[in-house]
Amino acid sequence: MKELYLTEKVRGITPAQIDEMTDALLAQWPGVKKVLILPPDYTRCYSYAGILTQVLYRKLSPTATVHVMPALGTHMAMDQRELRAFFGDVVPDEAILVHHWQTDTVRLGYVPAEVCAEISGGLFPEQIDVEVNHLLFDGGYDLVLSVGQVVPHEVVGMANYSKNIFVGVGGREMINKSHMLSAICGMETALGVVDSPARKVYDYAQRHFLDGKLPLVYLQTVTTRQGDEVKLHGLYIGSSRRPFELAAALSQKLNICHLERRVKKLVTYLDPEELKTIWVGNKGIYRTRMAVADGGELVVLAPGVQAFGENEEMDRMTRAYGYSGTAHILELYRQGAFKGRLMSAAHLMQGSTEGRFTVTYATRPENLSREEIESVSYQWTDYDEISKRYDPNNLREGFNTLPDGEEIYYVGTPALGLWKTDD
Repeated sequence: MKELYLTEKVRGITPAQIDEMTDALLAQWPGVKKVLILPPDYTRCYSYAGILTQVLYRKLSPTATVHVMPALGTHMAMDQRELRAFFGDVVPDEAILVHHWQTDTVRLGYVPAEVCAEISGGLFPEQIDVEVNHLLFDGGYDLVLSVGQVVPHEVVGMANYSKNIFVGVGGREMINKSHMLSAICGMETALGVVDSPARKVYDYAQRHFLDGKLPLVYLQTVTTRQGDEVKLHGLYIGSSRRPFELAAALSQKLNICHLERRVKKLVTYLDPEELKTIWVGNKGIYRTRMAVADGGELVVLAPGVQAFGENEEMDRMTRAYGYSGTAHILELYRQGAFKGRLMSAAHLMQGSTEGRFTVTYATRPENLSREEIESVSYQWTDYDEISKRYDPNNLREGFNTLPDGEEIYYVGTPALGLWKTDD
């Protein structure tokens, strides 16, 4: 296919330009009768993927059967409020398919142990099965459109492209082992990096099991948020890796904030409409930790967080072992504590500070109590009390000096970027 690339760094891409690009895409696939769209879920509500899905559905549904399967990975299914907020009244309920990562997949093959050993420098010499939702191959689709945002990411370095397939609509082993491989290699060496260890795993799987075997097209977005306005700065469409590479290069420029010095106190906010669990809310830690000074404090304002995990299994594992440090979690892993649940081990390693700084979660006690938060090795404070001092409505992005002279650094939407110093 002829790939389509558009960059608008300043003003953002307009609805008319989106129309033009999607028309040019669909003109290359005339006569399709059955289409599957794979957008992210509502935890990526700033991705512009909801709008793109609406545009595609409007254009395709008059002449084709169109299904929309949010790429949930291990996240909980979207509720009615989230579906309406993301897809408006355009995508009807009967068009929505729910991916069940534990039961709905088919095995395509595997990434050999020797390949994983080479990628990880010998740290993870294990075979990884490649699994995807069976409907991608036996659902009778003439076209599969993977829609998603490229942004710095704690597991894969730069999110999306084939991660949307192998994790978003993937199965237990790929999700577990690719996350563990990444964690063992070190999150801080992956964040914001295009060719991270996990990306190399997904690239191998893409080349061997998807390329030439599936009518798959990627729509990659790059966005920023200014106040309540989300701007689409890049839209890159195609079947090759090139759209991802172009999107990643733009995202590295727009979504990585380079600080001149680390800060003693960083405050970040988790939108209660977007982030409801620590499992996904810990993006507030992952994306900002490289800006926090040794001995510093990271305050996570989390008014909507109500659980540790996105499902009962991961919630239980978090409560059992907590964010107790990489060395301890690795020892438990070697003892078999995380058999079949390596993603939990990876998550607990990535959410640990190794004693370099402290994390204070500010929740509402009726959602998650002091005892619950402190049981997983974080500090706790009451959101309604601390937000009187650190009010998200009054803080501006970046450095703030409070009336009593305290200096903090504020990040209002951690899922949209990466904050770091270059040391």
